[in-house]
Amino acid sequence: MRTSQLSESEYSIFNATYIKAAGEVDLIEELEICLHDFIRFVQNIPMDKFDYRYAEGKWTIKEIIQHIIDTERIFAYRALRISRNDSTPLPGFDENTFAQNTAGNTRSLQDLLTELSTVRHSNLLLFKSFSEDQLKRVGIASENLISVRAIGFMLIGHQKQHQKVFEERYL
Repeated sequence: MRTSQLSESEYSIFNATYIKAAGEVDLIEELEICLHDFIRFVQNIPMDKFDYRYAEGKWTIKEIIQHIIDTERIFAYRALRISRNDSTPLPGFDENTFAQNTAGNTRSLQDLLTELSTVRHSNLLLFKSFSEDQLKRVGIASENLISVRAIGFMLIGHQKQHQKVFEERYL
Protein backbone atom coordinates (compact mmCIF):
# COMPACT_ATOMS: atom_id res chain seq x y z
CA MET A 1 0.00 0.00 0.00
CA ARG A 2 1.49 3.28 -1.16
CA THR A 3 0.58 6.87 -0.39
CA SER A 4 -0.65 7.43 -3.95
CA GLN A 5 -3.32 4.75 -3.42
CA LEU A 6 -5.11 6.93 -0.88
CA SER A 7 -8.21 8.77 -2.00
CA GLU A 8 -8.50 12.39 -0.88
CA SER A 9 -11.83 11.41 0.69
CA GLU A 10 -9.92 9.29 3.25
CA TYR A 11 -8.49 12.27 5.15
CA SER A 12 -9.11 15.94 5.89
CA ILE A 13 -7.31 18.98 4.54
CA PHE A 14 -5.56 19.35 7.93
CA ASN A 15 -4.28 15.78 7.73
CA ALA A 16 -3.14 16.28 4.14
CA THR A 17 -0.07 18.05 5.52
CA TYR A 18 1.07 14.84 7.22
CA ILE A 19 0.16 12.66 4.23
CA LYS A 20 2.21 14.92 1.95
CA ALA A 21 5.13 14.93 4.41
CA ALA A 22 5.18 11.11 4.30
CA GLY A 23 6.08 11.23 0.60
CA GLU A 24 5.38 8.51 -1.94
CA VAL A 25 6.23 5.48 0.18
CA ASP A 26 5.08 1.98 1.07
CA LEU A 27 3.25 2.11 4.40
CA ILE A 28 4.77 -0.90 6.17
CA GLU A 29 8.30 -0.41 4.86
CA GLU A 30 8.38 3.27 5.70
CA LEU A 31 6.96 2.82 9.21
CA GLU A 32 10.14 0.88 9.94
CA ILE A 33 12.67 2.75 7.80
CA CYS A 34 11.77 6.26 8.92
CA LEU A 35 12.04 5.25 12.58
CA HIS A 36 15.64 4.14 12.08
CA ASP A 37 16.40 7.27 10.04
CA PHE A 38 14.94 9.47 12.79
CA ILE A 39 16.86 7.76 15.60
CA ARG A 40 20.12 8.04 13.66
CA PHE A 41 19.36 11.71 12.94
CA VAL A 42 18.58 12.49 16.60
CA GLN A 43 21.67 10.68 17.85
CA ASN A 44 23.79 13.04 15.72
CA ILE A 45 22.30 16.19 17.26
CA PRO A 46 24.77 17.93 19.61
CA MET A 47 23.87 17.27 23.25
CA ASP A 48 23.56 20.98 24.07
CA LYS A 49 20.64 21.29 21.63
CA PHE A 50 18.21 18.90 23.34
CA ASP A 51 17.05 21.49 25.91
CA TYR A 52 17.20 24.42 23.45
CA ARG A 53 14.08 26.44 22.53
CA TYR A 54 14.33 28.56 19.39
CA ALA A 55 11.73 30.98 20.85
CA GLU A 56 9.92 31.48 24.13
CA GLY A 57 7.06 29.03 24.56
CA LYS A 58 8.38 26.63 21.93
CA TRP A 59 9.10 23.02 22.80
CA THR A 60 12.57 21.57 23.24
CA ILE A 61 13.77 18.67 21.10
CA LYS A 62 13.13 16.32 24.02
CA GLU A 63 9.59 17.65 24.40
CA ILE A 64 8.99 17.17 20.68
CA ILE A 65 10.20 13.58 20.86
CA GLN A 66 7.78 13.02 23.74
CA HIS A 67 5.06 14.65 21.62
CA ILE A 68 5.82 12.25 18.75
CA ILE A 69 5.49 9.31 21.16
CA ASP A 70 2.18 10.58 22.54
CA THR A 71 0.82 11.23 19.06
CA GLU A 72 1.87 7.76 17.87
CA ARG A 73 -0.16 6.23 20.70
CA ILE A 74 -3.22 8.35 19.97
CA PHE A 75 -3.09 7.70 16.22
CA ALA A 76 -2.68 3.95 16.80
CA TYR A 77 -5.67 3.92 19.15
CA ARG A 78 -7.73 5.65 16.49
CA ALA A 79 -6.58 3.18 13.84
CA LEU A 80 -7.46 0.23 16.08
CA ARG A 81 -10.93 1.55 16.88
CA ILE A 82 -11.74 2.34 13.25
CA SER A 83 -10.31 -0.97 11.99
CA ARG A 84 -12.65 -2.82 14.33
CA ASN A 85 -15.67 -1.00 12.87
CA ASP A 86 -16.21 1.14 15.94
CA SER A 87 -18.27 4.02 14.58
CA THR A 88 -17.93 6.17 17.70
CA PRO A 89 -16.56 9.60 16.73
CA LEU A 90 -13.14 9.91 18.36
CA PRO A 91 -12.19 13.20 20.01
CA GLY A 92 -9.20 15.31 19.21
CA PHE A 93 -6.50 16.08 21.75
CA ASP A 94 -4.78 19.25 22.85
CA GLU A 95 -1.11 18.72 22.08
CA ASN A 96 -0.10 21.72 24.19
CA THR A 97 -1.87 20.36 27.27
CA PHE A 98 -0.17 17.03 26.71
CA ALA A 99 3.24 18.73 26.37
CA GLN A 100 2.72 20.73 29.55
CA ASN A 101 1.98 17.53 31.44
CA THR A 102 4.95 15.37 30.51
CA ALA A 103 8.41 15.06 31.94
CA GLY A 104 10.05 15.02 28.51
CA ASN A 105 12.81 17.43 29.48
CA THR A 106 13.76 15.44 32.57
CA ARG A 107 14.12 12.17 30.67
CA SER A 108 17.31 10.91 29.09
CA LEU A 109 17.56 10.95 25.34
CA GLN A 110 18.12 7.18 25.39
CA ASP A 111 14.88 6.61 27.34
CA LEU A 112 12.92 8.74 24.89
CA LEU A 113 14.37 6.99 21.83
CA THR A 114 13.82 3.56 23.39
CA GLU A 115 10.19 4.38 24.10
CA LEU A 116 9.69 5.80 20.60
CA SER A 117 11.19 2.65 19.10
CA THR A 118 9.00 0.41 21.25
CA VAL A 119 5.82 2.32 20.41
CA ARG A 120 6.66 2.35 16.68
CA HIS A 121 7.42 -1.36 16.63
CA SER A 122 4.09 -2.01 18.32
CA ASN A 123 2.37 0.18 15.72
CA LEU A 124 4.22 -1.59 12.92
CA LEU A 125 2.87 -4.93 14.16
CA LEU A 126 -0.59 -3.40 14.48
CA PHE A 127 -0.60 -2.14 10.90
CA LYS A 128 0.81 -5.45 9.62
CA SER A 129 -2.13 -7.19 11.32
CA PHE A 130 -4.77 -5.21 9.43
CA SER A 131 -6.44 -6.80 6.41
CA GLU A 132 -6.87 -4.76 3.22
CA ASP A 133 -10.50 -4.27 4.19
CA GLN A 134 -9.56 -3.00 7.65
CA LEU A 135 -6.98 -0.58 6.21
CA LYS A 136 -9.67 0.96 4.01
CA ARG A 137 -12.20 1.46 6.81
CA VAL A 138 -13.11 5.06 7.52
CA GLY A 139 -14.16 6.62 10.80
CA ILE A 140 -14.32 10.02 12.43
CA ALA A 141 -11.48 11.46 14.50
CA SER A 142 -11.15 15.10 15.50
CA GLU A 143 -14.44 15.75 13.70
CA ASN A 144 -12.98 14.62 10.35
CA LEU A 145 -13.24 11.49 8.25
CA ILE A 146 -10.07 9.39 8.30
CA SER A 147 -9.17 5.92 7.05
CA VAL A 148 -7.01 3.46 8.91
CA ARG A 149 -4.38 3.51 6.17
CA ALA A 150 -4.34 7.32 6.12
CA ILE A 151 -3.58 7.21 9.85
CA GLY A 152 -0.58 4.99 9.10
CA PHE A 153 0.79 7.50 6.62
CA MET A 154 0.10 10.28 9.12
CA LEU A 155 2.36 8.51 11.64
CA ILE A 156 5.15 8.69 9.07
CA GLY A 157 4.46 12.25 7.97
CA HIS A 158 4.10 13.57 11.51
CA GLN A 159 7.53 12.24 12.44
CA LYS A 160 9.12 13.52 9.22
CA GLN A 161 7.55 16.94 9.65
CA HIS A 162 9.08 17.29 13.11
CA GLN A 163 12.47 16.14 11.85
CA LYS A 164 12.28 18.90 9.26
CA VAL A 165 11.49 21.40 12.03
CA PHE A 166 14.57 20.18 13.94
CA GLU A 167 16.72 20.81 10.87
CA GLU A 168 15.26 24.23 10.12
CA ARG A 169 14.83 25.74 13.60
CA TYR A 170 16.99 23.87 16.10
CA LEU A 171 20.26 23.10 14.34
